[in-house]
Amino acid sequence: MQLPTTFEDLIENANELSLYQKLVLQLNKDFLLANINLDFHEDVLPSSLKLILHETVYKLIQEKFTDYLNLLYIIDVSEKQIKALNGEDLLKLSEDVTFLILQREWQKVWLRTKYQ
Repeated sequence: MQLPTTFEDLIENANELSLYQKLVLQLNKDFLLANINLDFHEDVLPSSLKLILHETVYKLIQEKFTDYLNLLYIIDVSEKQIKALNGEDLLKLSEDVTFLILQREWQKVWLRTKYQ
């Protein structure tokens, strides 16, 4: 499986395979497991999804770092990928982490659908 390299590619792939709603449900499931109060409606627009997720990750990094680490663990974002990011600009870091979260959630949904 070739992972999408941009948010637009990811959303395009999800829509082509009719898996966008499953991606949203997977995000909701993992945020609930991490005890983070974030619940997307299944029909949320991709732009809104990205914006709200980015804001949430930004706030977690700033205010609830332990919850942020727990979320990354539950979603299973690669520690190597996180460490490779530049942490000097918090806004850019949270944007990059948001994409890594979406990428990993997409991978879970795609694999589950492919091998069901």
